[in-house]
Parts: sequence; C-alpha cells; structure tokens
Amino acid sequence: MSLKNSTKIRIKKYILEKLELHDASLAKKVADNFGVSLTTVYRYIHELEDEGLIVKENNKYKLLETQEIKTYHTNQTLEEDKIFKEMMESVVAKHPDNVRKIWQYAFTEMMNNAIDHANAKMITVYIAYNSASTKVIIDDDGVGIFSKIKEYYGYDSLDDAVSELFKGKLTTDSENHTGEGIFFTSRVIENFGVLSGGKIFTHNPHFDVTRDIEDVPELCELKDSKGTKVVMIMPNNSRANIKEVFDMFSDVDKGFMKTEIPLKSIFTDGFPVSRSQAKRLSARFDDFEEVILDFDKIDDIGQGFAHELFVVFERNHPEVNIIVKNENDDVRRMIGHVKAR
Repeated sequence: MSLKNSTKIRIKKYILEKLELHDASLAKKVADNFGVSLTTVYRYIHELEDEGLIVKENNKYKLLETQEIKTYHTNQTLEEDKIFKEMMESVVAKHPDNVRKIWQYAFTEMMNNAIDHANAKMITVYIAYNSASTKVIIDDDGVGIFSKIKEYYGYDSLDDAVSELFKGKLTTDSENHTGEGIFFTSRVIENFGVLSGGKIFTHNPHFDVTRDIEDVPELCELKDSKGTKVVMIMPNNSRANIKEVFDMFSDVDKGFMKTEIPLKSIFTDGFPVSRSQAKRLSARFDDFEEVILDFDKIDDIGQGFAHELFVVFERNHPEVNIIVKNENDDVRRMIGHVKAR
C-alpha cells in the first residue's frame, strides 16, 4: 500500500535533515520513526538522489552542496545591496519569506560592516548551500573588528572588546552607524560567529567557527591572519522571525532600549568575583532602559561583584532596570545578601 504524498514528503524532509547532521543510523531511524520498511526508506533515498538533492560518495550519502566564492576589491565602489543581489538573491529565492528577510538583513549588515569599518583592501564572500541549510562567510583583510574596538574605546584587551559586543549599541562611527547590526544578526541567525585576532564572538558555545572556516581551502590559510571573518549558518526552513527579534529588544517610540547579556560568554570560568569585573560589565548599561543578565551556567558570584552591580550601580542609575534570569540558588542568595545589608 502506497503512503500518502504528505507522509512521503515528511519522510524525505526527515532524511535530508538527518543527512545534514551526518547521522550514521539514518535508514533505521527513518524506518522506526515512520513505521515503514527499510526497502521504502532506500527507495526514497534513491529518489532524492535522482532529484539531485543528495549524492553518494565512498558508499555514504550526503547532501549535494553548491559553493560560490568571490573577492571584491575596496578600491572600487562597493554597495552591499548590489552584492546581495548578485550573490545571494537567487540562493534564497525559494526559501520561506521569513528566511529570505533574515538573509537580506544579515548579509547586508555584515557586508556593510566590512565595507565601512574594516579598512580592508579585499573582501571575500563564500557561500555554500544545500537543500537543508545555507552558509555564508564574509572575510576581510582589514584591521580586525576586535582590535579596532579595543583601540577606539581604550579597552585593555581584545576580550573586553568581544564582551562589549554582547551588549549592542557598540560602534566606532556613531555619526553614521547605530551599532545594532551584529547584535541583532547574532540573535536571528542560528549559528553566527565572528573570528578576529584569535578571538571568537558567538552566542552558541557549540558552534565551531574555526572548523567552518577550515572547511574552505581558500579561507583556511588566512584564518590566523589579521582581518575579520563572519560565519553565518541557518536552516533553510528556519522558523526564526526578524520582526519578533527586533520587538524583543526595541520599542516603536524608544528604539533599541533593551539588551540581554549571556554572562557565561563573558565569564567563561563561571565565577565572576570582583568589583572591577562588575564595573566593566556594567559599562554602557545606561545606554539602555532594561538590561537582562542571563546567569545560565554561572556557578556563583563574589560579594564584591554582586554589591557593585546590584547595589552601587542600581543606586547610581535608578533609571536602568536590571533583570536577572536563570540564576541558581547560590547566585540568588548572594544578590539577596548584598541588597539586605
């Protein structure tokens, strides 16, 4: 008895998703999940091969991937929207509307950063796409984003520059830019990372930015060089919605007024203790009306850190509402302790 066409489509979609994840037990999982025979599974796999969506190499199936790469020279006039039209428009043409809008926003924002801020001579765009996902790498040979931020703001280290990017509203050209591009792009693209000067900015600790660059021979030899590499990967059927992300942090009248900071990405040892750490963290909090501190995977905090942040800063900046989330009992007790004194 033949399966309904809708079921067949679901099975094929599942096969493609599992191939994207390099699942070794693909056929058995498909058969078990959908209650079909292995013969049926293999028939659908062969159909996907005939449709040009997958290919067999070394007795293993994988998604058929198309790659494109082009280098732009900055001694010519470069416009990010025209580069998007040239390299990306046809790639995302059949994607859902929400995904197309995300790619148009993310690509043009990151390309504009490279054009306007990098002081680069060359910008290389690498695109790889298959039936399940799309990857974009924008690589420039400029001064390096973290180095430029460090020098402009006078930070002590590149790590301080990386940490500041999590807050948003960070720009070295406030007359012409708002500092929102990386903040919002990093939250709407599932796998987003920036590599520069040996440092990495990403919200996803499981996203191996370096590995994705090493997969591209043309970029691999440059991965330790100066400049900046932005890596973006997103499923073609993502449910992410750019308007929803903007609405989370913006207000119609007040604009970008809320930020959320994943503390584990800044304090990687999970234990911020000092007043100095709290002072660096709270710098520019007064650019926002609301600051959400995500304490996920933070084991504990020191008394000095807590007092500086939740007593001294809040006393000096009553207009800023600090919200705590995902804190464990130890963190909650320390915050309560310093506020009760």
